[in-house]
Amino acid sequence: MTRAASPAKQRLRLLSCNILAGASVQRYRQYVTRSINAVLPGRSKLDNLDRLAELLPQFDVIGLQEADAGSLRSGFLNQTRYLAETSGMPFWSHQPNRPVAQLSHTANGLICRLEPHAVIDYPLPSRIPGRGALLARFGDDTHGLAVMIAHLSLSAQARAKQLGFIAEVLQDHPHAVLMGDLNTDAHSPEMRHLFAHSTLQPPENPVPTFPSWKPRRALDHILVSPDIQVEKVWTLPQAFSDHLALAAEIQLPASFAQRQLR
Repeated sequence: MTRAASPAKQRLRLLSCNILAGASVQRYRQYVTRSINAVLPGRSKLDNLDRLAELLPQFDVIGLQEADAGSLRSGFLNQTRYLAETSGMPFWSHQPNRPVAQLSHTANGLICRLEPHAVIDYPLPSRIPGRGALLARFGDDTHGLAVMIAHLSLSAQARAKQLGFIAEVLQDHPHAVLMGDLNTDAHSPEMRHLFAHSTLQPPENPVPTFPSWKPRRALDHILVSPDIQVEKVWTLPQAFSDHLALAAEIQLPASFAQRQLR
């Protein structure tokens, strides 16, 4: 899937990006002044996606949040597929979550170099339906690499239930990654509950990602189980939405057979 760091080890580059259906927001006031752009297609959205697509080949596994699955606001374009094909990445999958008539259709997206052995959609618990998590398994058994992409609710109560559900799912996967827009920082009560009930580890140095024009809050995360080493974490300098894209380079454990990702 990527170049091997050594005969026994392997590095992967991950990217998590909330793309806001291709819209660019550079000030809080633009949520209001550009609100009409949120529900209409436009050349600027495609240009924004094209700029992101140029960077995707640097990464092995990309998780998208707030991609549009094909509705009015995207010009009925499946944005995950568009990014995969434009960037030349060979595999993509998506999880449509919240259709609103034909105006919008929010989705989580997966783009990667190698087709996973399995991709599983999980609806997340919430008072208002429409949140989900997408699980990709690389490797032919439970000892393979499990990568979950999620976009959590704004409500702390809903997030707590969602993170509890995610912790339960990932218990069956000793080599796990959770990445996405979790809408909370690493020290919140619901995140502490996640770390207490799963093997996922708190980030050593959370990186602010929101708002993209002046990042103050670390709402986007790439979390790993203890036998996966995070070598570096950074944000892309370009702002593709109201969140900065979060990147990480990870090293899989020496005991993890390289054949698992073939």
